[in-house]
Amino acid sequence: MAESLARAYVRGVDLAIPRLRRIAERNLALALPEIDDARRALIIDGVFQSIARLLVSVAKFPSIGRHNLDRWIRFEGYEHFENARQAGRGVLFATAHLGNWELSAYAHALVAEPLDVVARPLDNPLLDRLAARRRQGSGNRILSKRDLARPILKALAANRAVGILIDQNVSAESGVFVDFFGIPAATASGFVRLAARSGAAVIPGFALWWEKERRYVLRFYPAVPMSGDALRDTQALHGVLERVIREYPEQWLWIHRRWKTRPPGSPPLYEAPPVRAGAL
Repeated sequence: MAESLARAYVRGVDLAIPRLRRIAERNLALALPEIDDARRALIIDGVFQSIARLLVSVAKFPSIGRHNLDRWIRFEGYEHFENARQAGRGVLFATAHLGNWELSAYAHALVAEPLDVVARPLDNPLLDRLAARRRQGSGNRILSKRDLARPILKALAANRAVGILIDQNVSAESGVFVDFFGIPAATASGFVRLAARSGAAVIPGFALWWEKERRYVLRFYPAVPMSGDALRDTQALHGVLERVIREYPEQWLWIHRRWKTRPPGSPPLYEAPPVRAGAL
């Protein structure tokens, strides 16, 4: 029943805000030009279904504990995290808006240990407080995006794990351009700079929905070696992310204008948003 209600809700969002579907269609045309219109529509429908599953799990967080966690998620490749912890310099989890990033952090705290999670405050204060309670329900600590370096380095020095979403568009001044699906994507480089400075292991990890099991699989990937070159290391992480998205395209947030920031002199890839009444 909860999943049906969540699907109805996100279907309403899809209909009420058609701009989201247009953004997804544009992103897929850019990133996966080889697929046809029917396949593109199925992927976008899958994105909204994936969001619905995420909302259900977040709503159910208070009732999810060690006693029933395996009904929701199982772990795969956990040895990569254990090996990284043994090095003693902390772990940086490189994750993304893929699958269920909220449940992955929540579940990790129950099975292993609490994480320090980097999260942008929501625009609505009430929703932000609710989200914070849910995210901290299993013991995780939330780090604001303001003045991040110091608390992250402190956590890593204590051999703790820090989770960061790496797939968001940033301004040209605050990142580097990497090849992402064959398109230059402005990407924050602070993540890899922190890794190089701290010596922490960098582990990609994603909670992916497996329909045949009707639950998620939190899959840890082998550590990505850091060279100290911000562009090269950011590109290496996005190479891993792109491969996983290609395997599970219905579970990535295609409704985000990932390629909004363009290299100097390049034309925009998205239509200009409509001007709201009274904005002029």
